[in-house]
Amino acid sequence: MLITHAGLSPRIHPAAYVAPNAVVCGDVRIGAGCRILFGAQVVAEGGSIEIGENTIVMENAVLRSTARHSLVVGNHCLVGPQAHVVGCTLEDEVFVATGAAIFHAAQVGRGSEVRIHAVVHLKTQLPAGTTVPIGWVAVGEPAELLPPGEHERIWALQQPLDFPLTVYGLQRSEADMVKITRGLSQSLAAHRDDRVHDAS
Repeated sequence: MLITHAGLSPRIHPAAYVAPNAVVCGDVRIGAGCRILFGAQVVAEGGSIEIGENTIVMENAVLRSTARHSLVVGNHCLVGPQAHVVGCTLEDEVFVATGAAIFHAAQVGRGSEVRIHAVVHLKTQLPAGTTVPIGWVAVGEPAELLPPGEHERIWALQQPLDFPLTVYGLQRSEADMVKITRGLSQSLAAHRDDRVHDAS
């Protein structure tokens, strides 16, 4: 399903394929040879999304941009089922495995692998050829790779990155769920004016 959002429509290369129940919404450009498979969601909300050539987005993956963070996915990347990739940059030949998450303003270097259920946290800089092991967390600039049990160390590196300010524009001391959800509700209300393209 192709959707115009905020007056901007997806641009799909004729040699790309988007499954009938995938969603491609807004300012999205998909390159030649790409395959956006069943149930995948590629949603540009404010920022743009650019997907290079021969990149595969598997079933039920979610790729998003926001007004603060565009998304760029390079050539010959594979984004696995149920992965979540938002407002970051994946250089060429990156593998994002099933259930992995890559957050706002992260940079994943060429040829890197983010394995099953691994996380690349916001603003994290992952050098080319890095592997984030299954379930591990990459955080910081340059990235430190930590097992999930190292919560205190992960938090020590993550806290100065200021998730509420980076993602929602709210100082940590002011951020609460009422302000976050009100802000999201206001920005997401723009979808009321979306237009679904005729499939014919």
